Amino acid sequence: MDMSFTKEHEAFRREVREWIEKAMPPAMKQKAENGAHFEHHESMEWHKTLYKKGWVAPHWPKEHGGTGWDVTQRHIFNEELASAGAPSLSPFGLSMVAMVIMQFGTDEQKKRYLPKILSGEEVWCQGYSEPNAGSDLASLQLRAESDGDYYVLNGQKTWTTNGQYADWIFVLCRTNSSGKKQDGISFVLVDIKKTPGVEVRPFMNISGQTAFSETFFTNARVPKVNRVGPEHGGWTIAKALLGHERTGIAAVPVSARVIQNAKRIGRETKVGGKRLLDESTFRRKLAALEIRHRSLDMTNLRALADAQAGRAPGPESSILKIRGSEVLQEAYEFAMEAMGHNALGWFDDPPEALPASQQWIASTFNYYRAATIYGGSNEIQRNIISKMILGLPDGAKG
Repeated sequence: MDMSFTKEHEAFRREVREWIEKAMPPAMKQKAENGAHFEHHESMEWHKTLYKKGWVAPHWPKEHGGTGWDVTQRHIFNEELASAGAPSLSPFGLSMVAMVIMQFGTDEQKKRYLPKILSGEEVWCQGYSEPNAGSDLASLQLRAESDGDYYVLNGQKTWTTNGQYADWIFVLCRTNSSGKKQDGISFVLVDIKKTPGVEVRPFMNISGQTAFSETFFTNARVPKVNRVGPEHGGWTIAKALLGHERTGIAAVPVSARVIQNAKRIGRETKVGGKRLLDESTFRRKLAALEIRHRSLDMTNLRALADAQAGRAPGPESSILKIRGSEVLQEAYEFAMEAMGHNALGWFDDPPEALPASQQWIASTFNYYRAATIYGGSNEIQRNIISKMILGLPDGAKG
């Protein structure tokens, strides 16, 4: 297993790094330097910059607008974007529904939806979770009753990330209530802005962001041609999509930026007349965190080496999801500890109340408390590992 980068890949890394440096506007660079939250319009601005360059969807097949890069080039590209602190692109179109449409959609659906996802002309959100169907997703109750060439949708979705900005939503809905609950689910695309009976209600979370919404469907009529895959066949599609969602949740370069920012805080903060970074307790915690991060990085590189060799991902994707989300949370906890009493203020304080390097840490710390839940909770990932590696049935104890 070769985990080193070739000269060609290192040259590619330099090319990407230089282009990002030139392409990011100064205001965006400043926000990236301080780890600030990018608003939706800023992420879409960056989406369109990447689209003009032809780099917005490196993971797509070339015939649909992808770059044709190999696995390692795509890894390097994502690593450089994260290292530069560039705005994250919404995954719901580019990395989720687009991949489902490519795999399960009709030729007409591919022609209709893929070009506008690629260009950013149409923005997507996800309708999976419901008030009583989160980790137990198969218990969802959004009804889709057949009425000629239409489905009539009634029910609710929750945790609809950026639903207030979306043009379309892909939903899992119940088209059959008899038999095994997984067998009565279908995957349907809904025009969230133009379909009567669809209402999106944003709500503020503890991080001070309106990142999530509740989405209500009341006799919403959706053409059956918007169904992807066979009727009642949505569970297979849902599992495929969740595999795409977990891609990148390890967030190795994101955690690295947080650790670097914590060091910066340690250099800026004085305790008893000397820098916090020079305190033995601080340095010991920092070293332990960097060791855990480096171990995560090595696991990620092993998965990359396997992918470059053409081997499909196995249970290591669940391992990466578990450990990556934990290390990300640990990195923010460490940065919060470094901030001391400043960690108490972020919600409605004026920007000048905190140093620039600290203004967004507490807010993002709160947001990433959900990292061990979204994309399949870490408890579910442990069940997957137990089955695939230890051969244990669901609920068994090793």
